[in-house]
Amino acid sequence: QVHLVEFGGGLVQTGGSLRLFCAASGRPFNDYAMAWFRQAPGKEREWVAAIDDEGTRPKYTESVKGRYTISRDNAGNTMSLQMNSLKPEDTAVYYCNAELRHLSWWGQGTQVTVSS
Repeated sequence: QVHLVEFGGGLVQTGGSLRLFCAASGRPFNDYAMAWFRQAPGKEREWVAAIDDEGTRPKYTESVKGRYTISRDNAGNTMSLQMNSLKPEDTAVYYCNAELRHLSWWGQGTQVTVSS
């Protein structure tokens, strides 16, 4: 079992920055790959970024490439998402996800609102 808690969301103006964090507990942190998803009002949850268990090979959805940076601290059991040049369309609840083979765990989400 993996317990995930996100924090760091908030309200920011267009062009601003936020850094989200996901704190994990339970299984050894470097057992699993991790990712960020987001869900905007009235839309389906979408994948945003992912990073493997060693913290290498980050991947991003096209709309955030060059603006977002995913990273993880395996010693500190945390993952982060640095978000720069934020746009109103980035407004969503952001969720942390951990995946190990056929198992998947989710955090409760943190709200990010970008005002125009």
